[in-house]
Amino acid sequence: MSNLVDALRERRTLSDKGLRELLESDDEGLVEALHRNAREVAVEQFGKVIWLRALIEWSNVCRNDCLYCGIRRSNTNIVRYSLTKDEILQACDLAWQLGLRTFVLQGGENPPAAEKLTPVVAEMRASWPEAAITLSLGELPYDTYALLRRSGANRYLLRHETANPAHYGRLHPAGMKLENRLACLRSIRELGFKTGTGMMVGSPFQTTDDLIADIRFLESFRPDMIGLGPFLPHHDTPFRDYPAGSADLTLRIYSILRLMLPQAWIPATTALATLRPDGRTAGILAGANVVMPNFTPVERRDSYALYDGKSRPGAEAAETLQQLKSELDTIGYHV
Repeated sequence: MSNLVDALRERRTLSDKGLRELLESDDEGLVEALHRNAREVAVEQFGKVIWLRALIEWSNVCRNDCLYCGIRRSNTNIVRYSLTKDEILQACDLAWQLGLRTFVLQGGENPPAAEKLTPVVAEMRASWPEAAITLSLGELPYDTYALLRRSGANRYLLRHETANPAHYGRLHPAGMKLENRLACLRSIRELGFKTGTGMMVGSPFQTTDDLIADIRFLESFRPDMIGLGPFLPHHDTPFRDYPAGSADLTLRIYSILRLMLPQAWIPATTALATLRPDGRTAGILAGANVVMPNFTPVERRDSYALYDGKSRPGAEAAETLQQLKSELDTIGYHV
């Protein structure tokens, strides 16, 4: 069975039958070979260096009502907030002082507010001209994407969530369409953003066929960044009683995508670290090469709860960074 891993590493593609075997096999030796090869490819590309991105959760105001998300529009049990310009810039300044060179502004989908972020992005670009500025603000009008790009943002992450339109419809309310999400991704790339996308693993109603379709989409689209993590339920959503996704399956997909797309930036996500205590290091040993410490003001983090049980919501950024460095040292990696 390890021939499947060898073939994937050599050809950077695999048949649907082969992908299914990698996703479903009970062969521990096969899974270990998959992770080992992905780890070797990541080290070939990046060395044993893990790249840090400063996550700033700038707003939990969202116009959408996605069935899985804790900040969905109809959730009246959370305190809504949007960071001020000064709060965002202070978070960036702290991250810069601690050595991070990429800022990630993430928030609920709110096009008018996103447009008003443009002067903040422009000030970030003027203050830290060498920094990478990544945005993750959902589906926006083309002109707003263009305005944010001209203001100095140079990366954008928009998860496709699932490549199956029928499955997409079961995760989102009427009016949200996969075709619109994919059109936004094309617009983002057209405007010159380094483009990221990705999906949840183990979301309700998801099948192995759906995951193979997701992998095929990523293989074809070839994003610069891939954001994926396990589904985790939130108690104030319609999916509150669905089981969490599988950490094992998530790690397998990290490895498959590393072998398919060796140069992609793949974070070991907070959701994975929430599902299992060693999630960050496990993700790295499966081929991930990015970690995103949280620089959101501590008093706001509980209100940005996409799912229950978020990993270390109250830790100060400097404390989190030191812990991360210690974790990486135990597996022979560094920042």
